[in-house]
Amino acid sequence: MTTKERYSRVIEYFMATRPNAGPELKYSNAFELLVAVILSAQCTDKRVNMVTPALFKKYPTAENMAKASEQEVYQMIKSVSYPNNKSHHLVGMAQSLCNEFGGKVPEEREELERLPGVGRKTANVIASVMFGKPYIAVDTHVFRVANRIGLTNDSKTPLETELELEKHIPKKLANLAHHWLILHGRYVCTARKPKCEECGLQEVCKSYVKSEK
Repeated sequence: MTTKERYSRVIEYFMATRPNAGPELKYSNAFELLVAVILSAQCTDKRVNMVTPALFKKYPTAENMAKASEQEVYQMIKSVSYPNNKSHHLVGMAQSLCNEFGGKVPEEREELERLPGVGRKTANVIASVMFGKPYIAVDTHVFRVANRIGLTNDSKTPLETELELEKHIPKKLANLAHHWLILHGRYVCTARKPKCEECGLQEVCKSYVKSEK
């Protein structure tokens, strides 16, 4: 099977099974999504969604959060992973938004990456989900699934995976594809024991075909 054929089959499968895939994080604007994605690093979306309603109510804008102390934010997010680092990043991010961008979340990846706590993956999520940029954010799920299926050729880094995926997936589907692979990795192609019997991609999956030989 050629790379082009594999991508075609994978896209066809997800278009049929997850046509409306989207974030599981709950948010209502770009600032809230940015906060939620920072909180979601090495933490489940379910846990983040338990924390954010009260956090968003107390700090609905960057201006509000920029005036908070790290300890105040920490008290509200202490049930997520790495709350000390994340409270530091959230306050710093909000202050940077106010000082550099008038309190508004910028659209461009390079500007987003200037914010504390925002790396390329987070910047890609915000730019893609909120502003329609044709980027594919690569987290652990996307990295694992892309390699297992064979969408990438044993890429060693998230950036290699990102560039390979973006080379083969049409720009108009980039945002959807990001969510397809995350959800597939979260619920089907899981890390420790993939649920291959539930997967409709067996015949195009390099890992599955190899294991059956």
